[in-house]
Amino acid sequence: MKIDVVNLDAQNVGSIELASEVFGVEVRRDILARMVNYQLAKRRAGTHKTKQIWEVSGTTKKPYNQKGTGRARQGSLRSAQFRGGGVIFGPVVRSHAHDLPKKVRALAMRCALSAKAADGKLVILDATSVPSPKTKELVSLLSKLNLANALFIDGQDVNVNFALASRNIPYIDVLPQQGANVYDILRRDTLVLTKDAVHALEARLK
Repeated sequence: MKIDVVNLDAQNVGSIELASEVFGVEVRRDILARMVNYQLAKRRAGTHKTKQIWEVSGTTKKPYNQKGTGRARQGSLRSAQFRGGGVIFGPVVRSHAHDLPKKVRALAMRCALSAKAADGKLVILDATSVPSPKTKELVSLLSKLNLANALFIDGQDVNVNFALASRNIPYIDVLPQQGANVYDILRRDTLVLTKDAVHALEARLK
């Protein structure tokens, strides 16, 4: 599939042929959902924690006699039924990450790229080079391209001036090609790839 290439001044500077096996596959929502769940689970800190009975500070003395008081028998004031006691089956520090086959992850990336291409939300940029790291200047350039909510994926290295100018603009994200991922692609309305990024992604996903 062929798509036009534009520059930051919104001028057409040529075209590029996109590999159909990367940008033209069937979009499977179930695969995308699995990949997003995988990414979000992997980034969870898992540091939530409650104290169990053996972790609560307090006396180990039996509160009162087993028999003869007319009350229910108790063995410890650190039990869950007492104020300040432990929590039964509470959360513990753990990893929420789970496995996902490498082929499924690659398919999810192809589905995400194909979904943007099918929706007309894919823009191919000649390069992200800007003369100065001025946010105001970059905002005016993005307005020419009608980009208010977009993810930019550059080549091996992101242009320094472009990265500095874009980091204060809301809903604009910039990543190098090796950091391209399904969640960031789907959470932004438009996907903007440089020609270097296209070549790198095709080499990675073919």
